[in-house]
Amino acid sequence: MKPMEQTSLLTFRNKLSSWFSRKFFWIKRFWNVKRGQSTKKEFRLKRRINVGLETINGNYDAIFSLGDLCLASIQLRKHNLRPFAGVIDWMGSPFLYDVNRLLKNKFQGFMELSNLSIRGYANEQNLLVADDQYNIMSNHDFDTARNTLAYLATYPEVKAKFDRRINRFLNKLETSKRILFVRTEGTFDEVLALEETLSKLVKGDFRILVINHSNVNDIVVQNWPLEKVCSLEFPNIEKWEGNNALWDRILKDVHIK
Repeated sequence: MKPMEQTSLLTFRNKLSSWFSRKFFWIKRFWNVKRGQSTKKEFRLKRRINVGLETINGNYDAIFSLGDLCLASIQLRKHNLRPFAGVIDWMGSPFLYDVNRLLKNKFQGFMELSNLSIRGYANEQNLLVADDQYNIMSNHDFDTARNTLAYLATYPEVKAKFDRRINRFLNKLETSKRILFVRTEGTFDEVLALEETLSKLVKGDFRILVINHSNVNDIVVQNWPLEKVCSLEFPNIEKWEGNNALWDRILKDVHIK
């Protein structure tokens, strides 16, 4: 190869090497910026979650589920935060508006025989029985071994159980220094009404944890302007077992005395 050609080739190689070095520098810088932005975003998200959870963290004299299904009660029991049963722990209460009305009325007329209708079978072991006054469903109280679609033979003992739970619940509202109420599914307006109702019933301090399930991938804090409410969104996929780690995170600093 001629000297001039060698010089030209060497010059080309140097230019090419310089070009790749500059490109690599900017690509590396771009990804560092993106990584930094991602880290900052994760930090801000964790901070928002922590700030939201500060509303409910701490010690409580009582913790109650307010529906809408058994999920809240299952998680409270799993985290040793359910030393005694609430009134609607194992019932279906799809509308928080009706639960709020139930609380306002201090359970007057709840599960009275005249308000009940047998809807069918909840499963092989239990009947599905509705309290039509409050639109709340019992699916764990009337076993199929002793009850039929025509006759609730165990009604007296079931009613006595609910009366005990109602009396304990109302007593805790009067005597507890701090109570946590946990509800899955509820709109802003429903939770606002619930906060107002509980403010009139609870003598001490209280907090409300609301978890709505929606199309999200992780915990999302809903910044509702309600003083005593922590409102979160959880993923709606496999909510019975798929969100156990999220429940662990939000309940790790919640304690029962």
